[in-house]
Amino acid sequence: MAKPRSYLFVPADRPERFTKAHGSGADAVIVDLEDAVPPDAKSAARDGLAAALDTRRPVVLRINGRGTPWFEDDARVAAHPGVVAVLCPKASSAEDIAALRSLCGEKPVLALIETARGMAGVDRIAAAHGVTRLVFGSVDFQLDMDIEDDDQALRSFRAMLVLASRVAGLPAPVDGVTLAIDDALQVGADAQRARVLGFGGKLCIHPRQVASVNAAFSPSTEHIMWARRVVEAASAGRGAAVAVDGKMVDAPVLARALRLLGMERRP
Repeated sequence: MAKPRSYLFVPADRPERFTKAHGSGADAVIVDLEDAVPPDAKSAARDGLAAALDTRRPVVLRINGRGTPWFEDDARVAAHPGVVAVLCPKASSAEDIAALRSLCGEKPVLALIETARGMAGVDRIAAAHGVTRLVFGSVDFQLDMDIEDDDQALRSFRAMLVLASRVAGLPAPVDGVTLAIDDALQVGADAQRARVLGFGGKLCIHPRQVASVNAAFSPSTEHIMWARRVVEAASAGRGAAVAVDGKMVDAPVLARALRLLGMERRP
């Protein structure tokens, strides 16, 4: 099954938005109990969320982090069958993951890397039992590191997430948000940059961002047509050397074609 390209945040205290979020075209919806909900409203939001969760519209749940007053109660709500995975904020160690999974029914965990400590331990976090994907919390990471530029200054850190994911056998990681809500060109450019660097998806903060993100992480029609030609030629060649569009098809080229076809989304 193809991994989500787009993850759309929706505040946990706005259950009336859950259905709209699911209809946005996003591959996954993240219900947010952390940044989107003020401290004095977190308990009420959690109680309301527990009543609103629905197995027919499963969500990823971002809880409040380990060490906060809300962590344990949030994690227990994440055990609800309407929650398919838990987004662990400020993941800093494998112990954070183990503590979370002991309370949430051992749900799959998306580890949000958004601190220097988390980045320094990203290899161990990626290898932690139950982690199914790494996510870059780029805005908080910039704050923690006192980095102003979201592009060149963060490229080495993005590469660390891609490498750690590959070594741990995880799907390509998910890039952080673009704060420009109404700038489709910026969203698309940010998503394309992430794709080129080896990411497989991106966080969204508004439904208007979803289409640009999905497009960036989907192979073009031209790429799919090329991949089909490669696979057909290789199959017809039965192990003999073949060429497609004037270029030799060797094992890496065939593997690339098969990967592209695996990314194709059908209606």
